[in-house]
Amino acid sequence: MSMFKPSMLTLAFVAAGINTSAFAENTQVQADTAKKKVEVIEVKGFRASVVKSINTKRFSPEVVESISAEDIGKLPDSSIAESIARLPGLTSQRLDGRSSKVSIRGFGENEGATTFNGREQVSIGDNRGVEFDLYPSEIMSGVTVYKTPSANLEAEGIAGVIDMQTVKPLSMDERVFQINTAYEQTGFDKLNPDGNDKGYRGTFSYIDQFADDTIGVAFALTTMSSPNQEKRWNAWGYPEFEANGKNYSILGGAKPFVRSSTLERDSAMFVFEAAPNDRLSMVFDALYVDFKDEKILRGIEIPFAWGQGTILPGSATVDDASGFITSATISEQRPVVRNDYEDRDAEMTSFGLNTKYELTDTLQLELDASHSSVERKIWSLESYSGTGRGDSRGVADNIGYAFNGGNTGAQFTHELDYSDYDLIKLGGPLSWGGSAALNEKYNVTGTDYENTLQDGFINAPVLEDEINSLKLAAKQALESDLFSSVEGGVSYREREKTKQSEGYFMTVSDASYPDNLALQTIPEQYRLGTANLDFIGMGNMVAYDSRAMVRDGKFDLLAESLTNTSHASKSWGVKEEVMAAYVQANIDTEFASLPIKGNLGLRYVKTDISTQGTQAGIDGNGKVVLENSNVDHSYNHLLPSLNLSLAIDDEQTVRFGYAKTISRPRMDEMNSSVTRNYRETPDNEGNNWEVKGGNPYLEPKEADGYDITYENYFHSEGYFSVAAFYKDLNNWIFDASVIEDLSGVVNPATGLVPENPTATRHLKVNGGGGDLWGYELSVTLPFSMFHDSLEGFGLIASHTGVESDVNDHNGNEYKLPGLSDKVQSLTVYYENHGLQFRTSMRKRSEFKGDIYGTGFNTVQVDILGETIWDAQLGYDFGDAGFKDLDGLAVNIQVQNITEEPFTALSGDNALQVRDYQDYGRTLLLGLSYKF
Repeated sequence: MSMFKPSMLTLAFVAAGINTSAFAENTQVQADTAKKKVEVIEVKGFRASVVKSINTKRFSPEVVESISAEDIGKLPDSSIAESIARLPGLTSQRLDGRSSKVSIRGFGENEGATTFNGREQVSIGDNRGVEFDLYPSEIMSGVTVYKTPSANLEAEGIAGVIDMQTVKPLSMDERVFQINTAYEQTGFDKLNPDGNDKGYRGTFSYIDQFADDTIGVAFALTTMSSPNQEKRWNAWGYPEFEANGKNYSILGGAKPFVRSSTLERDSAMFVFEAAPNDRLSMVFDALYVDFKDEKILRGIEIPFAWGQGTILPGSATVDDASGFITSATISEQRPVVRNDYEDRDAEMTSFGLNTKYELTDTLQLELDASHSSVERKIWSLESYSGTGRGDSRGVADNIGYAFNGGNTGAQFTHELDYSDYDLIKLGGPLSWGGSAALNEKYNVTGTDYENTLQDGFINAPVLEDEINSLKLAAKQALESDLFSSVEGGVSYREREKTKQSEGYFMTVSDASYPDNLALQTIPEQYRLGTANLDFIGMGNMVAYDSRAMVRDGKFDLLAESLTNTSHASKSWGVKEEVMAAYVQANIDTEFASLPIKGNLGLRYVKTDISTQGTQAGIDGNGKVVLENSNVDHSYNHLLPSLNLSLAIDDEQTVRFGYAKTISRPRMDEMNSSVTRNYRETPDNEGNNWEVKGGNPYLEPKEADGYDITYENYFHSEGYFSVAAFYKDLNNWIFDASVIEDLSGVVNPATGLVPENPTATRHLKVNGGGGDLWGYELSVTLPFSMFHDSLEGFGLIASHTGVESDVNDHNGNEYKLPGLSDKVQSLTVYYENHGLQFRTSMRKRSEFKGDIYGTGFNTVQVDILGETIWDAQLGYDFGDAGFKDLDGLAVNIQVQNITEEPFTALSGDNALQVRDYQDYGRTLLLGLSYKF
């Protein structure tokens, strides 16, 4: 009798510890016999997570990517976004030095959906895109990214769906107590005297099973205080002008600063799982996150071409190729010394209950109910000081700048000492941010005193987001040569998101206006020393606690919304009610004696939108007047999908996927809040009215997507794949200007109906579209294939190329936000005998990205490509053979080893740097104990 040879599939199951009881009984007996004759190496740690991820990808009917943790709290990276960003076709955008926004196959974060245990999640941003630094990686057991959807997925996104999963305690085979701790240190010493350069992380987790493994619980508590520091060059912009028949551009102004941030996050996760009999299973999960991101920012704001003074003769140099003035010295400059703080607080709650009941041997019923909500508050404080209060007062400086090549921004020269508390005092040295309310409050008249009263500003938007959902589904097994089962269900999802925008002018409270415009000396009790700005050549500057001064009543506050309509247009409410129904047939058949698996489905989605907003204008006294503007809208979609997986043999698989998908409009663009302004002089279209705001009639973007993939699983720890994808994009969303009839509408400034009723309205509209296509190459390679001495060594690598041809509604070329035409990732690892080492690289080419601009408006900028290297070194004493220390492990991580900066440009000129952000590197020392 010939001896049975186990397939790579069997060995993969054995290595990963996966139950193979579903195999035929005689096959299982043969496998048991083979295990006695074949040496099977049990992999643990990171290698075990690699095997689990490979098997998730291999046996999924959809095209997916996956990361897994071998134990709760032990995902490969300190940030879940960093782990996700290493997957083939995925990358991330950094926010304040941390990976936060994730892109899939060239699409920005707003084109994908994020779920938690299969349920759509709220976000702390103004839009739908999830900021992943809200979620602790320590509580996750894995993440699956669906690049092709199936009809039973409860989320919609053109780019794909990212599903984060918590552990299921009954899937574990033992009780687990685990403690993880880490010490964190930034590469920069404290850039601000009241900042942090040291932090900590800690996790306690408990998993157990009771009542003969019919009840399981998992519980985890995490805490984190993570510092982050930054040296930032920031430009206002680069105005263009003509002189002597030539075109030139110059630095309009700059706002460089040093930032010290501390991200504090406390979370609690609880999972209860019950399987009292073979037919019933229930899982309840809950997550609570308390999130606070505190920023301290100090710097000097210098107007240059958009301010006072003139260029000193002979000080300017020009780049001949672009006409850009690369260096100049400008006289009579009065910079604004900034001492700013920003607090971003969020509190999130999420819980869900999933129940499955096998009504018969072939029919399964499912009920899923969930809730998630978040409240986010931002308190962003700007405090101004300088040598004089108001234009042309105080001591002036001659300040020069020079761009010395590269993308690092400019270096400055100066003559004054900005660390001198006798020279630099409280008060706004430039006339900006004027307000009729401020002028009225202090009874200031005459041009000499207009717009001189702003000594600081506070932005204070508040956002709330809530999702409630309910799903009923059934699955019927079939005796068919084509389909193994058919399933269907209905679901209801209600999401309500509101934002309330507000800002406050700050004026020094004990100043006597308008008779006394003298600056106020910074009180001794608020002085913190100095902040160093040597990185831009400005030396030291005064550092004081403006946050404490506001708290102690040293500034008067006046709401900007009294006279500025922008807050009304940025305040809104959007409610979505989504009814969905789906049917899906699960395929299990053969073609030419080759097994084919997959699914064929159809999903119907009906969406009802109700928006709550206002129409804002200015009355004859310069005050804002509001009218309600509530709009209802609805739309529906049929979304077919097909996933096929053809197994050529035990190792080779070919996949095909097709799906029609949608991405819902951003909520800050689909609200019904608008501003109306009547101008005495008509615009170029002959319209006196100007209207700005949201468009509640926006509908989802649409795409038809096709995927084909070849996968070769040549080893239990290794595979390679080649994939090609194409998406036909329709109904995209772009900026537009349209003509609107405002007949009968009263101009609030006069109380009369204007003679010219037409308006130019600026808004977002559906239209345009195009194509996106690309390819992916990925490999996981264990070096033990080449020689036994290389056991434990391996690499994981991927390369993605993406191209697009998209036009807006006017036929103009358009580049999709988040699209890098090249994305690569690489991890080289070694894990054996307790020693663990890996170094990872993620690289992306340039792209357009969304960042926060003035007043927390979302602006799109050109971001340069970046290459980020991280490394980790660990030692597991138990795996190394120290039985008395079994369960104890230590590790060290270095993030951003090469100190890769974040760089954004203003336009196409590489010399015109908008942002250059240097974060340095970060060191983490960790210890974990499992018992």
